[in-house]
Amino acid sequence: MRRNILITGASSGLGEEMARQFAAKGHNLALTARREDRLKALQTELTSKHPELTILVRTLDVNDHDAVFETFRAIDAELTLDRIIVNAGIGKGAPLGTGRFDANLITAQTNFTAVLAQAEAAMELFRARNAGHLVFISSVAGVRGLPKSVTTYAATKAAVATLSEGLQLELLGKPIKVSTIAPGYIKSELNEHVAKTPLIVDTVPGVRAMVAAIEAEKAKAFVPGRPWAVMARVLKYAPLPLVKRMI
Repeated sequence: MRRNILITGASSGLGEEMARQFAAKGHNLALTARREDRLKALQTELTSKHPELTILVRTLDVNDHDAVFETFRAIDAELTLDRIIVNAGIGKGAPLGTGRFDANLITAQTNFTAVLAQAEAAMELFRARNAGHLVFISSVAGVRGLPKSVTTYAATKAAVATLSEGLQLELLGKPIKVSTIAPGYIKSELNEHVAKTPLIVDTVPGVRAMVAAIEAEKAKAFVPGRPWAVMARVLKYAPLPLVKRMI
């Protein structure tokens, strides 16, 4: 059992619900995010429900790369980490060329460059002990290029999946495991502003599927499997005119 888990971006959305569900399964947790008040409230909730568990919280902006390394090392010194879930991300974005380079830049920085920093920090710890489970939260959106406000977001999630696969190839057959979890549309603060979200799944069952895939240490999982395993395959191979009608 991967007893001790670090989850980034744990103050809201999928990260917050993952914390609840992993705690219910008996895991000690280290939770990071920018919003200290939300983290503290979650820590109080989980400690009240599961007093036998260790629940650590640390404020962290994943775009502060030095802080990522310092925070991961400090947490690991206090609670030896068996699994690190690279979850922190944002959903900003705008069609390219419409004057919102700022929104697309912060999306690219947060959803990929900061993910790279977290992966580096996690692998530093895992390589030192030749053990651990690194989990990347990608997205079904990363299967194919997507238009308008999602173009940059989809590109970052494709990059995360490729980064993860490169590590999987390097570590094949070795004790350090790497997983790519690609959620479909699961209700969260990240997508609450999106008007059209077909086949959306409620947060709790959606995250339950994510947690099950993580616990199984699947190399790659589209979750929930129904309908997203099929939808991902369709998105990947369908011609562009069909993809445009689907989304």
